[in-house]
Amino acid sequence: MTETTTDRPGARSSGGIARIVSASLIGTTIEWYDFFLYGSAAALVFNTLFFPTSDPLVGTLIAFVTYAIGFAARPLGGVVFGHFGDKIGRKKLLVISLLMMGGATFAMGLLPTYDSIGVGAPILLTVLRLIQGFALGGEWGGAVLIVSEHGGDKHRGFWASWPQAGAPGGNLLATGVLALLAAVQSEETFLSWGWRVPFLLSGVLVVIGLWIRVSVSESPVFLAAQAKAEADAARGIKDKPPVVEVFRRSWREVLGAIGTRFGENISYYILTSFLLVYVTSHLELPKSTALNAVLIGSAVHFVTIPAWGALSDRLGRKPVTLIGSVGMAAWAFAFFALVDSESFAVITLSVTVGLLLHGAMYGPQAAFISEMFDTKVRYSGASMGSQLASIVAGALAPIIAVELLKDFGSPTPIALYLCVAAVITTVTVAVIKETRGRDLTRSTTAAPPHEREAPVAGTGRA
Repeated sequence: MTETTTDRPGARSSGGIARIVSASLIGTTIEWYDFFLYGSAAALVFNTLFFPTSDPLVGTLIAFVTYAIGFAARPLGGVVFGHFGDKIGRKKLLVISLLMMGGATFAMGLLPTYDSIGVGAPILLTVLRLIQGFALGGEWGGAVLIVSEHGGDKHRGFWASWPQAGAPGGNLLATGVLALLAAVQSEETFLSWGWRVPFLLSGVLVVIGLWIRVSVSESPVFLAAQAKAEADAARGIKDKPPVVEVFRRSWREVLGAIGTRFGENISYYILTSFLLVYVTSHLELPKSTALNAVLIGSAVHFVTIPAWGALSDRLGRKPVTLIGSVGMAAWAFAFFALVDSESFAVITLSVTVGLLLHGAMYGPQAAFISEMFDTKVRYSGASMGSQLASIVAGALAPIIAVELLKDFGSPTPIALYLCVAAVITTVTVAVIKETRGRDLTRSTTAAPPHEREAPVAGTGRA
């Protein structure tokens, strides 16, 4: 159901929502920095330091398998964080996710390598990657919801797109630090200890993020829903756990969220993480070429995501998302043709245009997915839909791309893979309902009273 409304009474002022958005953006930037840092290191460092093999491409493939393991943990994090986020609030869970992510990343910077302790090194690295994935699985839902639920209906696409900008912001930060170190250090120094610096830097960033996050207030929409749930419980009416409710009443919305994210997720990791492998291993260009191209593209990506979010407030979530998905399906083949030019300027152009199209899918996504679910299951539903997509899409994208490159020695199958993924998102978005302007305080999938848990026997309450 779609209704266009003005901002609700009690919605935060622009100054108040700006503080909430700033806290959410900084927190998500730090968390994505930690997560993407691993992806960049997997392409450039971990293949030799933790997974040494005679074939560098095989070592990279193994490193990307552990990279994918982090994605596998994300749905579990989404379920756990979603359950408690729907029960006790968004803010507390956001603080926990930041501590877990930052602690795991900092510990990676202290790990001994394969040459020092043998097989124990990749095992420890994999365990820490699982913790990263678990934390990020709970981060996304909470970060976008606390913004979506603080603001009103009219400008939700714009405000909720700012936490989305944390993804390119984190990638920009991670790639920038690695590019700087690669520029000022020799290859030997970078492999010896320089690669550890970005991971240890995470400790400082987490302290900053925590200081900002503890200052924000809880979502007013959640507090209202919590008060209603407590009043219902006092009358002996108890709702089922959020995870159960999501799969009973909102499974279509979960599938819609997965399809909406499918092409977006795959395209992002092809355009960023896999590009590093393709440029360095296949084209045999310096790693600085790929790093700097991604750096420039990510900067443009960062500043344009909120513009796409704002456009979705005017045109709707569906039209803007379709601009990105249809455009990406067409750009997939041009992207690799341009990268094969081996010109830094042309490679940068191909990445930047690709990320602009990705932003059209990603910018409206926070509001789009948030508006699909009711408040009492929104954290669980949004997290599960988003993180399940990460397993079938983002986790496998670099692995599939590397394997296709290994088997065919050509980018054409990879371009076809990217095109098909974008088509899947196009079809999904075309058939699901528009959500722009939905009042988040209104329920669209509430269970009838006779399907709720019965009052406790002996209370005398109906």
